[in-house]
Amino acid sequence: MIGAWRILLLGFVVLSAVYVYLSIRGRWRAKHALEAEFDAGEASDKSEAAREKFVAEGLEVYRHSLRRKLILGVYVVPFLVVITMVYVTNYM
Repeated sequence: MIGAWRILLLGFVVLSAVYVYLSIRGRWRAKHALEAEFDAGEASDKSEAAREKFVAEGLEVYRHSLRRKLILGVYVVPFLVVITMVYVTNYM
């Protein structure tokens, strides 16, 4: 039983590292896409303050987006796979 807890803890740590990496990478990609969109735009105000405001507003929209929430699948999908494997192995 202790072995199972050890594996679960290790899996949680690995999945947490993957989740953090994907979260940081997703935010980084969203930020760079917003910066490129602002630079390519026809805005009359090309100041740094306007750019930062545009990026901050875009990142706020990203924070509430479905894409960000889908990253939580890093925890859900492996859990469902393991549960399915245990069920199939023991009961089928």
